[in-house]
Amino acid sequence: MEKETTQSIEAVAKQIASQYRKNELLSGREGLSLPDRSIVIGILKDLRKIMFPGYYGDLPPDAGVSEYFVGGHLHTLYNTLMVQVQKALAYCHKDVERAETISREFIEALPKVQEYLLKDVQAGFDGDPAAKSREGVIFSYPGLYAVYIYRLAHELYIRDVPFIPRIMTEYAHSRTGIDINSGAQIGEYFFIDHGTGVVVGETTIIGNHVKLYQGVTLGALSTRRGQELRDEKRHPTIEDNVTIYANSTILGGETVIGHDSVISGNAFIVESVPAGTRVSAKIPEIKMVPTK
Repeated sequence: MEKETTQSIEAVAKQIASQYRKNELLSGREGLSLPDRSIVIGILKDLRKIMFPGYYGDLPPDAGVSEYFVGGHLHTLYNTLMVQVQKALAYCHKDVERAETISREFIEALPKVQEYLLKDVQAGFDGDPAAKSREGVIFSYPGLYAVYIYRLAHELYIRDVPFIPRIMTEYAHSRTGIDINSGAQIGEYFFIDHGTGVVVGETTIIGNHVKLYQGVTLGALSTRRGQELRDEKRHPTIEDNVTIYANSTILGGETVIGHDSVISGNAFIVESVPAGTRVSAKIPEIKMVPTK
């Protein structure tokens, strides 16, 4: 029996190794390697300590002291990120020399990202009566965590970095159940309440002071054309001061939800909604029948 098992395993190994030789997708590109997912996730964790000192690490919150700690951490993060960006660019036959500039610009964008995140924290606190403090929003709200990662990933996306933005946002997706594509454009004071099941597509545009509830999808219409749609706007535009309640679906690149609108739960929308509109889904009839 042991001999048969060994022979069986060897036969399977031979078949799999054969696939490596036949298929470039499995064998990789000679001399090149993909970015390391664990290192990219580590960058997100380390940056969280800098964006929110005292919540996720030992960086002191006192600005007069912390600049030295922050500077040291940023130098390390810069070098770590640059290596991963170099790998991503090289694998896709892009200009590897851009890695240094991209990584520097990413670091330079962090103060702006932090300002946005602090406004997102305030939006979470203002928009949720269950929030006891802004500290609680930072420390425990999955919506903020997903938005934190999105805002970092977006800075790499707009600089045309392959792989890494998607690694970041899929990590957030796996941790929170919230799927925000790094290509989406999202304004200030953005809040996702509860969060589970929210999907925001790549070409979505979201204005300021927008609030989404769980299960909301901002997606594309039928994508049967696949890669032909790559550079087209496929996802909706949500203007300022819009609230979209649970399990609503809004689809299409030409669909615009006008400012100051409210979309009820379970709505299905594939055409534009004028500003200041309240959209309600038809409530199904409820029948009450005695159990006995």
